[in-house]
Amino acid sequence: MTTNELNIAIVGAAGRMGQMLVREVTQTKGCRVSGATDSPNSGAIGKDVGDLAGVHALGVHIAEDPAPVIAQAHAVIDFTRPDATVEHTRLCAQANAAHIIGTTGLTAEHEAALELASRHCQVVYAPNMSVGVNLLLALTEKVAAVLGDDYDIEVVEMHHRHKVDAPSGTALGLGKAAAKGREIAHGEAAVYAREGHTGARPAGKIGYATLRGGDVVGEHTVIFAGDGERIEIGHRASDRKIFAAGAIRAAIWARKQDYGLYSMRDVLGLD
Repeated sequence: MTTNELNIAIVGAAGRMGQMLVREVTQTKGCRVSGATDSPNSGAIGKDVGDLAGVHALGVHIAEDPAPVIAQAHAVIDFTRPDATVEHTRLCAQANAAHIIGTTGLTAEHEAALELASRHCQVVYAPNMSVGVNLLLALTEKVAAVLGDDYDIEVVEMHHRHKVDAPSGTALGLGKAAAKGREIAHGEAAVYAREGHTGARPAGKIGYATLRGGDVVGEHTVIFAGDGERIEIGHRASDRKIFAAGAIRAAIWARKQDYGLYSMRDVLGLD
C-alpha cells in the first residue's frame, strides 16, 4: 500500500451492490478496499470480501461492527438501509471520513441527521449515483422551468422485484427537480397513486407511476404532456456498475472538499 492510496470502506459489502463496489474499487487506480461490513446476522461475516466479490483475496474480512472499519477509512460507501445509514454517518463524522450515500427511502428525519453529520465530514447524498441520471435530473429541472404549467408532469419508474421502497429515490429526485424548475412545493404537488373514479387531473400536479418486476436494474422516464405534443426524457440502467463507478468518483472528489452536504450534481459540476 502506498501512502497516497484512498482507503474506502464498503458497508453492506455482502449484497449485490456491495460486491459490485468491491470489484470496482479494486480496479480503480489509487483506491483500495480498507474494510467491509455487513449486518450482524449475515452469513458473510468473517469471509474475505475479495473472495466473496469474485476478484481475489484482499486480506479484508467482513466485519459486524462498523465503528473500527469506518475509523480506518478515508471514505465510506453506503448503499444500505436508512437507519443503518444514519448510524454510519454518525461514525463518519467522528472519524472525519467522507460518507458517500446511495441509500434510498430516507425520511426528512434521516436527512436531518446527514445535515448534522456534514458539519464534521464530507457527505455526498444522492438518490442515484449514475452520471447519466444526474444529467437527467438537471435536464428535468430545466425542461420544467421552460415548459411551465401548461404541461402535465408524470414520472414513471421500473425496478427489479426485490426493491423494497416506492417510488424509487431517483423517481422522487426527478419529481423534486421538476418542482424546483416550476418553483412549487413538491410535497403539495406530488400524487403517488390513483385508483377508482379520480376525476380529471388537477393542474400543476406531479404524478408517479411505479412498476416492479424481473431483474430490471432501473428505468426512469419523465413525461411532459401538453396539448398537441408530449416530451419524454429518460434513462435506462442495464448494469449496476454505473452506480458503483459514480460512487467511487464521488469518494475521490469528496476528500478534496470542505466539510458539508453535497449531491452528485456538485460532484459533476452541474450546479
